[in-house]
Order: sequence, then structure tokens, then C-alpha cells
Amino acid sequence: MSHPPLTLLSPRVLIPFALVTLIWGSTWIVITGQLGIVPPSWSVTYRFAVAAIAMFAFAAIRRERLGLDSRALAFAAALGIAQFAFNFNFVYRAEQHITSGLVAVLFALLIVPNTLMGRIFLKTPLERRFLAGAGIAIVGVGLMILHEYRAAALGPAAVLTGTAFTLAGVTSASIANVMQGSKIARAQSMTVMLAWAMLFGTLIDGSFAWITAGPPVIEPTAAYLGGVLYLGVIASAVTFPLYFNIIRAVGPGQAAWSSVLIPIIAMGFSTVFEDYHWAPLSIAGGAVALIGLVIAVAKRPERPSVSGNMVSVPVSDRPSGDA
Repeated sequence: MSHPPLTLLSPRVLIPFALVTLIWGSTWIVITGQLGIVPPSWSVTYRFAVAAIAMFAFAAIRRERLGLDSRALAFAAALGIAQFAFNFNFVYRAEQHITSGLVAVLFALLIVPNTLMGRIFLKTPLERRFLAGAGIAIVGVGLMILHEYRAAALGPAAVLTGTAFTLAGVTSASIANVMQGSKIARAQSMTVMLAWAMLFGTLIDGSFAWITAGPPVIEPTAAYLGGVLYLGVIASAVTFPLYFNIIRAVGPGQAAWSSVLIPIIAMGFSTVFEDYHWAPLSIAGGAVALIGLVIAVAKRPERPSVSGNMVSVPVSDRPSGDA
């Protein structure tokens, strides 16, 4: 029996999408608390050590087979390096040079490489509606970037360095996102594959941290340790399976819309906890980005034999209980 293709507005996709976006929108403030006494690379290492333990524990509770064959293990290693080593080391370092708000807004550009690489490597179909909506959203992101840059009053060197680190993180994340849409990824248990990917990422993170920053450093405060647990369990072990299942269901371009919404949510958290003041540019940028999202994902009239602008995947590849 054939099933209609899932879309971002399908309840089984929309609900985890909303949860992931809300949680990741809160992480930018938490990450700033990880950048004090402890070198960034060690903070990243602790985060994914916690996440890997949580993922293996979850897989064990589900009585899943924890082993992977050599091909899948090599894939998990590559995924872990791209997503959990390069990406986050770049992001944490970016926040040492520019504000977390600016990093979050720049990360909204993830939709561009995700869409392009999804088209090139996964043959994800594109429609004019999606491209038009994405273009409008990028204009909105540009307005938010301009506001954050002006508000931060940063020096040119800091802006260039922080932006370079952020864009490197965006590229690494996009590579990992597209890898999740591949056939070999779909053939694996999401929980087990992510557990191994996080473990490999942790080993690379720890090695890099020791080489560049010396032996492990820890900040024994409730705020720091609580932040590590939140980022490791809630913002990693819970959200990455949800997010990667969204990629498997609707493709990396559609999933990357979370990165457009996250800065708006991050600004909302900042409004509550950091006394962030909304300016005309940030309001306009957020509104334009949301308009672009609505245009891109609005459901078009159904026509026979047309699969729509989303990736149609076999039933076995769609999100399941392992997220």
C-alpha cells in the first residue's frame, strides 16, 4: 500500500520539528556559560561524552544490537567527525569572538548548503515555491545579521574571525545533514548509529582538546555542570535523533528551516533572560523570515501522480519510535 509523501507540515514531522527548534533555540544562551574557565574544546568533549552515554543507554534499554558492521562503523565515524567534532568546535570558538545571537543568526544560512547539497547528492527535487520562500527568508536573516552586528559594536577582526568559524560550522553541519539522507544511514538504527557517531566525535574532541588546551579542565559549579547535562542529554541525545529522522523524512533542505526559526527563538529567550531589546531591523527580519517559511512549506493543491516538493521515502525509512 502506497502512502503520500511526508511534508514538514505532517503532524509526525511537525511535532518533532517544533520540539527540536524550541530546544536548540535555547542552547545559544547555555553555550555562553560553557566558555569561561573551561576551554571550548573540553566543553564540547564533555557535552558529547554525556550524549554518547545517554544514546548507548537508550539503545540498550530498547534491547537494540549495539554493534555495527565495518562499513556502518566507518560511516558513523565520518558523521561524528563532521557533526560532533568539527561543527561544534567551530561554533563554540565563534562565540568567543562574536555574540551568541549573531552566531545563531548566521547559522540560519544552513538552509543554503543543505538545499544545494541535497539536490546534488540526494537528488532532492526543488520547486519554485520552495526556492522563492528560501530567498525571502535569507533576506530576513540578512536583516537580523545586520542588526546583531550593529548592536554588538564588534571590531572588524572579531567579526571576521567569528563569522569564519560560524560558516565553517555551517559547512560541517550541512555535510553531516546530507549524510543522514544517504542510503547507508537509512539502513541503520538511528539510535545505535548516533551513539557510535557521538562516541567517535567525543574521542576526536578530547584528543583535539588535549593537544591544543592541555589536560582536562572542569568548572565544578552547578551552572556549568547543569549546562553540560542539558546540552548533552536534552540538546543532543534527545534532539539529534529527532532532527535526523526529519531529514530522512523530508530531506535536508526542508529540515534546515529549523535553523531559520532558531535565531528568532534564541532572541526570545534572550529577551527574557538577558534583557534583549527588539529593534525595527530584528522585528522586520524575523517577520520576513517567517513569511519565507510560510511560502516555502505551504501545501500546494494536490495533483494525481505528482509527489510534491518533499522527498518521498519508503515507509521503513520514515520516523519511527527510535527518536
